[in-house]
Amino acid sequence: MAVVIQARMGSTRLPGKVLLPLQGRTLLAHAIERAGLASGVDEVRVATSDAPRDDAVAEEAVARGATVTRGSELDVLARYAQAAREADAERVVRVTSDCPLLAPELIERAVAQLDVGGADYVSNTHKRCFPRGLDVEVVRREVLDQAAREARDPAEREHVTPFVWRRPERFRLEALVAEPDEEAPDFRLTVDEPADYAAVCAVSQLLPQGDPSARTLARVLREAPWLREINRHVAQKPL
Repeated sequence: MAVVIQARMGSTRLPGKVLLPLQGRTLLAHAIERAGLASGVDEVRVATSDAPRDDAVAEEAVARGATVTRGSELDVLARYAQAAREADAERVVRVTSDCPLLAPELIERAVAQLDVGGADYVSNTHKRCFPRGLDVEVVRREVLDQAAREARDPAEREHVTPFVWRRPERFRLEALVAEPDEEAPDFRLTVDEPADYAAVCAVSQLLPQGDPSARTLARVLREAPWLREINRHVAQKPL
């Protein structure tokens, strides 16, 4: 199983965000570290573009122990399919580098759900119950390859998985659902704008060291509801 982390420097709203510091390490470093804590992960691979400005992303990924795939800046679906081939992975977990507070056990649970239930795709992104920023998607390699061959809509090329989850008649889709004490759907912990970065920095200061669980994160958020006000005004970018 490979975790593929999407990362690039060219964010329109907060350029260079993946290399911003968070408690002495970059956002990308946190994402790599947390992904690697999930049991059953054979490889953490960063999929970045082949643009020169993303040389720094590739260098940081290697420095943090990840492997690297470089491909099209705009056709992210092709880049993911390339990463899966290079990793020779039958199951591909998709996370993004702007989610540095990722909970490793959600990777484990999503993969287990895929394996036990025979689904083609499992995610916690469509039935929103975890905080935004703990997003995990897992897709079977052959399904990802089909998407890469067939997708024509630019949004399906840019956002990787819409070709799959837009076709429930073709693919078996399942939702990873939070336990009651993990729920915090009205908090935003993904970094798209400066206010998001401020929110993640504030939350990280309150988290206990060595406990990256979704349950602990949700408890911290419930105990400090003022945190949601830092970036409540930020709108999620639509597909």
